[in-house]
Amino acid sequence: MAEISRLPGPVAQRWDWQLEGACRTISPETFFHPEGERGPRRRAREDAAKAVCHSCPVIAECLEHALAVREPYGIWGGLSELERELILGGVVSAAS
Repeated sequence: MAEISRLPGPVAQRWDWQLEGACRTISPETFFHPEGERGPRRRAREDAAKAVCHSCPVIAECLEHALAVREPYGIWGGLSELERELILGGVVSAAS
């Protein structure tokens, strides 16, 4: 679960960047893997999600958010769960 104590307060300006996200018109299944997804299928889905991110005008804000609250799932700011954990220096599980 995301660390909600790290979330900024309910000030709309802090969240407005989300309105500009390239992902808003894409199915969430592109960014979040189904249980048990592995191998080439997972890599292809992640690559598709990352391609959307790399064309996004708010990729930096998205990644900043994901790192700040330690988003545990999905592609955020062009990075996977594993990639974000490596940045944060966390323990990476074998299931990732």
